[in-house]
Parts: sequence; C-alpha cells; structure tokens
Amino acid sequence: MLSRIFQHQESGLVLVIILLMSALSIYGMFYPVKVKSPTVFPESVEVHFVDKQGTEHAQGELGRNQIHAFRFTVNAETTEYPSSRVDRYDSETRTLYLQSWKNPFLNKDNLVLVAKNASFFAIMAVGMTGVIILAGIDLSVGSIYGFCAILGAMALNTLGTDASWMLSIPIGIGVCVLAGALCGLANGAMTVGFGVHPFVITLGMMATLRGLTVYTSQAMFDKQSIGHLSSSFTEGFVKREFFGVYPVPILFMVVVAIGGWFVLARTVFGRRILAIGGNETAAKYAGIPVGRVKILVYTITGALAGLSAALYIGYLGSAETNAGNAYELQVIAATVIGGASLMGGRGTALGAVLGAIIIQLINNAMVNLGVDPSVNQIVMGGAIILAVIIDQSKQRLAARRS
Repeated sequence: MLSRIFQHQESGLVLVIILLMSALSIYGMFYPVKVKSPTVFPESVEVHFVDKQGTEHAQGELGRNQIHAFRFTVNAETTEYPSSRVDRYDSETRTLYLQSWKNPFLNKDNLVLVAKNASFFAIMAVGMTGVIILAGIDLSVGSIYGFCAILGAMALNTLGTDASWMLSIPIGIGVCVLAGALCGLANGAMTVGFGVHPFVITLGMMATLRGLTVYTSQAMFDKQSIGHLSSSFTEGFVKREFFGVYPVPILFMVVVAIGGWFVLARTVFGRRILAIGGNETAAKYAGIPVGRVKILVYTITGALAGLSAALYIGYLGSAETNAGNAYELQVIAATVIGGASLMGGRGTALGAVLGAIIIQLINNAMVNLGVDPSVNQIVMGGAIILAVIIDQSKQRLAARRS
C-alpha cells in the first residue's frame, strides 16, 4: 500500500512540504518573535502603577523596572496586567502595549498567508501544466496577470465603491478572465498559425503586454496604481473574513486544482493533451486536432492568469502596473517542481499546486530568516535547474531499466 502511494510524484512533494514545515516550526520554537498588541483605554478608566508590595502609585512615581503590575479600574471593576506582559504604556494616547512571544512560522496568520500567496501562483500553474505537457512554454503569464489586473481595476473603479455585488463580482472576474483568455488565444493562435516556437511568441507577448499595462493605466487614469474599487468585490467577496482569516483565494485554488485534475485525468481533452505532449506526430496520425487543442490550452492558461489577477485586485483593493513582474519564473518553477516535464507528456494539476506551496514555504522561510529578498530569484532559478536535472536523470534511469 505504502509503496503504491510513494510511486506518485505528489507523495514526494507532500513529504517535502511536511519536512519543510516541521523544520521551520522547530526553528520558530527556538527563535520566537515578539508580538505587540495595543489596547486603548478611554478617559474614564483610572490607571495605577503597582509595586511589588501591591501599593498603587501615580504616574511618574515609579521607574519602569520598579513597576510590578499595571492596574486599570472603571466602575469598581479592576483589570491588572503583570509587568512581564507589558512592553510599554503610552500615557498620552492611553495605550497599553502588551507583549507576547510566538512561533514566527507555526501560527494561524502565517500559515494562511503562505496558502494565500501560493493560491495566486498555483491557479496559473495549473494552466501552465497543460502548456508544459504539450512541450510548450508561456513566458507571458506574468504580463497577462498584470494587464488583466489593470483592466479589472479600471472596470471596478468605474463602477464606484458602492456598486452592488451582483454587478461588481461578474464584472470584476469577467473582465479579468475574458482579457486573459483573449491574450492566451493570441498566444496559441500565433504559435499554431505561424508555426513559431511558443518561446518566441510568448516572449514577444510578455514585452507587449507589459508595455500595454503601463500605457493603458497612464492614458486612462494618468497614474500607475488604480484603487477605490467596489467594496462589494473587495471586502464583500475576495477579502471576506471567516473566523479571522480570508479564505476565498485559497478556495479558488482548491476548485481550480480539482478542475485541472479532472480535465487531465478524466476527459478526452486531457488525454489528447497528454498524447500530443508524448508524441505530436503520432497524435496527428491518430486524428487528434493538434492545433485546436494547443490553442485551447493556451486560452485556458490565459483565462486562469486573469482569474488570479481578479483575486489579486480583490484582495489588495488596487492594481499596480508592476503587478506580475517575474511571476512567470515562479509559475514555471511551481509546475516543474510539481513534476511536469519540460520535454512534454507528463504533469499533474495537483503537482503544480503542491509545487507552488513549496515555493511559498521557501519564500516565507527566507523572510522569517531575514534573508535578502533578491536571493529569491537565485533560489527559484536553482530550483528549476535542479528539478529539470532530477527529471532527466529519472528518465535516463527508466530508459536503462526498460
């Protein structure tokens, strides 16, 4: 049973995630971080400073190291905070700053942050998986993401902050997904129609869309950041709070992952993608419409980049012209780490999602360890190279055994 489980690429990725999380959690136990939580008290509350003997003193009578506790009284009800829990007290604003220590990694806020950050890349990585299975590449996903984000923000800004959810949600998601699908359609149509390698086409689209993103924003709004979006789309939908967290982007990631798995594993279209990636010539002789399949895969990839962009503007409440810069590197890295072969013919949607989570765990670890953010690009490049080397080694080993 266990041997069959660990034959799958995803089982190894899950093991890597568990090991990474365990290592980071253990590190956080030995090196916790200080957290300050402010509490503001109204004028009606009496503040006393208590010494070790329990005697109350007015402000200024005791030094900071002589204060044993901070006592707050209102309507005969008293709340006392030990000095060990207090970082400082600001008498001007009547704010008490409590301090506590927590694991910088193993806490709810950080884990949700990792999952949320992974969701933006994972959604695009599911589409990229189909492209890479075809032995193609899409270098324009980051630019499609940025372009769709600007268009979606412009549409939501035009609606106004008070637009109803029945209008803002369809328009916010619809504009981004439609724009992304059209960009993906252009990638696929030019690749198939001109018979040019997708590396060249998508490289050109990457530069073109990045320029259009900046030009459109400046021409229409004369600024590089567009905010004041419909609140029913931002706080009311994408950044809706449930039990103290914002799970909507994560839920979209799960739905897209399940959809990607179903398409690749359970549909004729998915089998056609795998067949073309395995042997395009044989697929043509088998009667598979290769060109049509390729165009559709690139269109879906663009649409998923647009969906990710819609979640981005909904979560942050604005869009910037530099959104999506260098995202193609992390999306490709997530796909390759997730088990997709750059030679084509192999890859899974679940693997792409797990790959995106691993990358965000690494990014999160570097932030918590205080590593220079510029090192991220070095790590991502190294991860792609390592994943490709491992994949090639496995293929050579399998060829020798057969």
